[in-house]
Amino acid sequence: MVKLRLKRCGRKQRAVYRIVAIDVRSRREGRDLRKVGFYDPIKNQTYLNVPAILYFLERGAQPTGTVYYILRKAEVFKELRLNKTKLNFNY
Repeated sequence: MVKLRLKRCGRKQRAVYRIVAIDVRSRREGRDLRKVGFYDPIKNQTYLNVPAILYFLERGAQPTGTVYYILRKAEVFKELRLNKTKLNFNY
């Protein structure tokens, strides 16, 4: 199973995080499948590769709690619903 999870980067006391798609069995700093975003809690900045995130979410990837909050704040789930309705109309 694939999860969208935070991967810690940066130096001591100045953590920044990458949002990655990673296998559930991997550890936090383990090998990721793909980098899909970036989150800096100190400056409260985020960068999201929305098409890549939607790709993984449509295939069943589960975001962790913090990543879910970041994606909800960026309104990614609204785009996911729009894509699903477009897919339903094509059938």
